[in-house]
Amino acid sequence: MSQKPRLVGLNHIALEVADVQEALDFYGAIFDFELRGSHRNDDGLMEMAFLDMGDQFLALSRGRRQGPDDARHFGLVVDDRSAVRELATAAGAKFLDGKFVDFLDPWGNRIEIVEYADLQFSKTDAVLKAMSLSLGKTPKALDELAKKGMM
Repeated sequence: MSQKPRLVGLNHIALEVADVQEALDFYGAIFDFELRGSHRNDDGLMEMAFLDMGDQFLALSRGRRQGPDDARHFGLVVDDRSAVRELATAAGAKFLDGKFVDFLDPWGNRIEIVEYADLQFSKTDAVLKAMSLSLGKTPKALDELAKKGMM
């Protein structure tokens, strides 16, 4: 009997957008990030761009064809979400009702913004150092990590 592989994390998430440069401008108006790289087609049109998140990345890919996401979403972790609503609104995001900080980008991708301190997700000390970040956790997040034996 073969053993099933264990899920251990996400390397990247790919978002389809109509125009990659417009998406870089949109996300750049909200978040501070380094561009890890990009790919252009034979005509020089940017087909993909990769936003660095330390040991992970967000890929922006040209070619969105579906309508806006309703419930399907992903959580984007930030060091401080206090300015996200104002910056995203100014950039043209459509915020959704509810207790979370959820918005649709101009191409209909639904993103929930979560703060690093509030959740179990953890970067290693080496990754945080490489990203020039010093981040802590809330007592609730620390308790959740301790209950899983991760402290």
